[in-house]
Amino acid sequence: MKFNIGKNGGVKAELVFEDRLDTDFLKSLSEKEVFAGKPEEVYFSMNSSFESLLLIGLGKESEIEFDMLRRTFFKVAEVLLKHKIDEVELNIPKLNNLCNYKLAEAIAEGMLQATYRFDKFKSERKAVPEIMVNYNPIPGKEHRAEKGINEAEKLIESIFLARDLINQPANVIYPETLADIAKERLEKNGVKVTIYGKKEIEELKMEAFLSVARASSKEPKLIVMEYYNNPESDERIALVGKGLTYDSGGYAIKPATGMVTMHMDMGGAGTVIGAMNALSSLKAEVNVVAVVAACENMISGDGYRNGDIIGSMSGKTIEIINTDAEGRLTLADAVYYATNNLGATKLIDLATLTGACAIALGEQVSGAITNNDEFFAKLLAGNERAGEMIWKMPSTEYYKKMNESKVADIKNTGGKYGGMMTAGLFVGSFLAKEIPWIHVDIAGTAGVEKAYGYVGEGATGVMVKSLYYALTE
Repeated sequence: MKFNIGKNGGVKAELVFEDRLDTDFLKSLSEKEVFAGKPEEVYFSMNSSFESLLLIGLGKESEIEFDMLRRTFFKVAEVLLKHKIDEVELNIPKLNNLCNYKLAEAIAEGMLQATYRFDKFKSERKAVPEIMVNYNPIPGKEHRAEKGINEAEKLIESIFLARDLINQPANVIYPETLADIAKERLEKNGVKVTIYGKKEIEELKMEAFLSVARASSKEPKLIVMEYYNNPESDERIALVGKGLTYDSGGYAIKPATGMVTMHMDMGGAGTVIGAMNALSSLKAEVNVVAVVAACENMISGDGYRNGDIIGSMSGKTIEIINTDAEGRLTLADAVYYATNNLGATKLIDLATLTGACAIALGEQVSGAITNNDEFFAKLLAGNERAGEMIWKMPSTEYYKKMNESKVADIKNTGGKYGGMMTAGLFVGSFLAKEIPWIHVDIAGTAGVEKAYGYVGEGATGVMVKSLYYALTE
């Protein structure tokens, strides 16, 4: 899909408001319950002379907001693709006094979302038809529209990168290939990517990370990404993503049906790599470091066991209650590395960490734990701007005490109650210093069973946009 600013041609779309059905034709369509101008309604017809009519419902202008526009124009693009329309003209007036650049961005994003396909492993793949979108904002705002569309294109590229990484199976995406893709995609944007193998990880004394990794024949990789583009700032924000490219559960083995989608357990890593791609490709004036401890949690005679007591890079000892609570162990060393070795001043970790979060909040709302409400407010604002949803969970002493161990400094699960909170607080206890921190559990949202809005089933790329907006606005 390509966008042209200030050009005419193609099927001319008509924007329709449900409270302004001012022609007999529109009134007739509404009376017949064919089209009433409601949000997300799209009507398309073609006569025998191949003359096309495209009506786009926007509801009441006073109620128009960005995510509704994303959903609506996603459906517009789906209709155009279905009917093989290769050119469309969009004449976009000022709508509900919304910013012209954000308006163009939302419309472009919605349309681009409709182009995602995960058919890499299909023998017969159908190419997505090319659509030329002639976008005409109000006169004098062409440069603002161009900026918005460019931002949408880069964000969608980054979301699709995250989706592709998360959707691909574990025989294709494993620690080495994940690291190679991160290096290939990010370094061309000015991100320094350093990949550490097992020997270097051992030298760093990342025992928690290595304990999870040791049963796999795939070598673990510590992926460190550094993007510095604001020399005037001392702030250095760290993003840490859970990178379990496959999780069998270890000796606390998962049932067969529960393993099928466990190639998606690196959703946090995919999200972080996607966010780094967005920040660097759009030349964001920020200083951001990112860390992914990538490995597989497998079973072998050398696998770590329930009941083991292991160390960590921080020096803390950990009692292993459940080998399937492995992601927090890799995050423990990654979080400590980011705060101790990379000088992070703020940190956000993202992980497909607990089924408890998915059960509590479902597939559309991510859960969060934080030690700093001001920092969380920034992420929440980015989340709202992105049209995504997050909910802050409690982090009282009650939950912290559930992680206490009688034989070690901490145990890797607090039991069956409050699982999302105890897991998040476990990760937070490995900060090398007291800095603003947010843990985001995307267990329910990183991959979904049922499509919604402009998000298809499978990997979603959730939080890529949120992170970009939170760190740049």
